[in-house]
Amino acid sequence: MAVKLVIIGGVAGGATAAARARRLDESAQIVVFERGEHISFANCGLPYYIGGAIEERDDLLVTTKKSFAKRYNIDVRTNTEVTRIFPNTREVEAVDSASGKTYRERYDYVLLSPGAEPAKPPIPGIDLPGVYRLRNIPDADRIKTHVDERSPKTAVVVGAGFIGLEMVENLVDRGCSVTVVEMLNQVMPPFDPEMAGLIQAHLKDKGVDLRLGEQVSTIEEPAHGLAVRLKSGDSVPADLVVMSIGVTPENKLAKQANLQLGERGGIVVNSAMRTSDPRIYAVGDAVVIRDYITGFPTMIALAGPANKQARIAADNIMGRASVYRGSIGASIVKVFDIAAASVGLSEKQLNRYELPYLVSNTHSGSHASYYPGAEKLSIKLMFSPGNGRVLGAQIVGGEGVDKRIDVIATAIHGAMTVFDLEELELAYAPPYSSAKDPVNVAGAVAANVMRGDLEAVQWDYLDTLDAESYTLLDVRTPEELQEVGKAPGAVNIPIDELREKLDELDKTKTQILFCEVGLRGYVAHRILKQKGFDSENISGGFTTYEAMKESSGESVAERATSAKK
Repeated sequence: MAVKLVIIGGVAGGATAAARARRLDESAQIVVFERGEHISFANCGLPYYIGGAIEERDDLLVTTKKSFAKRYNIDVRTNTEVTRIFPNTREVEAVDSASGKTYRERYDYVLLSPGAEPAKPPIPGIDLPGVYRLRNIPDADRIKTHVDERSPKTAVVVGAGFIGLEMVENLVDRGCSVTVVEMLNQVMPPFDPEMAGLIQAHLKDKGVDLRLGEQVSTIEEPAHGLAVRLKSGDSVPADLVVMSIGVTPENKLAKQANLQLGERGGIVVNSAMRTSDPRIYAVGDAVVIRDYITGFPTMIALAGPANKQARIAADNIMGRASVYRGSIGASIVKVFDIAAASVGLSEKQLNRYELPYLVSNTHSGSHASYYPGAEKLSIKLMFSPGNGRVLGAQIVGGEGVDKRIDVIATAIHGAMTVFDLEELELAYAPPYSSAKDPVNVAGAVAANVMRGDLEAVQWDYLDTLDAESYTLLDVRTPEELQEVGKAPGAVNIPIDELREKLDELDKTKTQILFCEVGLRGYVAHRILKQKGFDSENISGGFTTYEAMKESSGESVAERATSAKK
C-alpha cells in the first residue's frame, strides 16, 4: 500500500521534502498544506525586494503551486491551515481559508515545517499602522507599499540582527534616515564584540544612527508619523518602524500533539529528523538539532540547514536510512559595502560552554596589494589549544568574504586544523587573491601560536595585568601614529629601529607589542624573545583595538591607562 505523507508548511523545508519524497517513491500520496498563498518563496530576498534591488515580485517565487504540483504530482493546498494533529487516529485537521471549511486528512507520516515567526514583545503601540514585521511576501508587500506611496524620510529598525541590518541598508537605499535600536551593546548579536565593532563603524560611515544598549518602551502616534520612545527616556521620530528582534519557533501543533520540546520551545528531533512520535518528523527553523562541533542541542534559523534536514527526513520517511550530522551555522550578511560572515563557534559561545580555545585576529588584503582595488578582510579564528582543530571563524570586510568563510566552513566540516589552513593550496591570481591567501595567513598565525613561536594575547588581556608590570610598545612608524591614531599609554619604537634601541626597554617588565595588523608586532616579538625579553604580541594590532573601542565605547587600553594614573 502506498505511503501517505502529509507535509505542513512549504518554503525551504516542506517543498524540498515533498520533491525529494516524490523522487524516491512515485507511488506515494503526498499532500502539502501551506497556510499562505505561495508554496515556496525566497524569504531571504524580501528586504532586497523592498529596497528595489530585486525589481520583480515574481522573482521571489521559487516555484508556483501549479508548476510544482504538475512536475511532482503532489496535492498542493495553499491558503489552508492545519490547526491540529491527532496522533491516535493519524489525522490532521485543516481549514480552507477561502471557504471556511474544516476537514480531516488521514496520514501515514507527517512532516512539520512550520518555521519560526518574528518575536512580538508586549510593547504598547506595536500594532499601530506603520509598524511592521517581515516574514513573508504579504509582509514585504505591506512595507513596500508604505515606502512606495508615502516616501518616508525617517525609519526606526528595532533589532540589529540579519534581517534588521538588511532592512537598514534597503531603507537607506530608499531615501530613509534610519535609526537602529538594539537592546544589546553591539549589532549582530552572534558576532564577538570586536568584529561587531567593524560593522558598527561602517554603519556610522553610512549615516545610520545606532542606539545600542537601548530598549523600546512604547510606540506612540503623535500628530504626524510615529514616535519610538526608549526606556532611557529618548524619543525617536519615525515615518516607518520595522520590528526585527528575533524569532520564536512555531510549535503550536507540536504542543497539541504532545511532542517533546526543548528549553526554548523548539521541536526535539533525532538525527533522522524524527520527533518523539515515530510517525511525525520535523525540519527547519522550529527544530532542536545538534551542533556539529560540540554535539550540544541548538537551533539554527537558516535556509541551508532546513533544506538538508528536509531531504534527510524525506529519505527516512520513504525507507532510506539517512542521518543529519548537525549544523555549523555558516552565515553571511551584506551591510552596504561590506560583508559579515561567521561559521562554527564564537568566542562568546566557547566561554558559555566553558570549552578551551585560542584566538587569532588577522587583517589581510582581499587580493594582491599591487593590483588595484584590494579591500581589507578581518578574520577572527577560534581553535583548539590541544590539537589546533578549527572551532569557528568570523570575517568582516570587502570582496571575498564569502569564499573565505566557505573555505573555513569546509575545514570545520572536515575536522581540519589550523596547520591544514596554513598549508591549503588555494587558487591565486592578483585580481582574486595573494600567494598567501587570507585563509593561509589566518592559519599560519594560529599555527605559530600552536608551535610556541608566537605568544598572542587580546587587547582585554591588559585588564588582567598589574599596570606597572608591562610596557605597551607600539612598533609602527611615527607617520602612522599621526595618520591612523594612537593607543593611550603606548611607547613608540618603530620596528626598524628596535634592535638599536633595546637598551631603552626595561627587562623587568613584559613588553606587550602591537602594530597595525599584527605582522610587525610578530617580528618584534621574535627579536625580543631571542634577546632575552619577556614579550607578547597583541593579536590583530591597532586595527582590532579600534574595533574593540568602537564596540565598547572605551578601549581596554584607555581603561588600563586610567588604572596607571
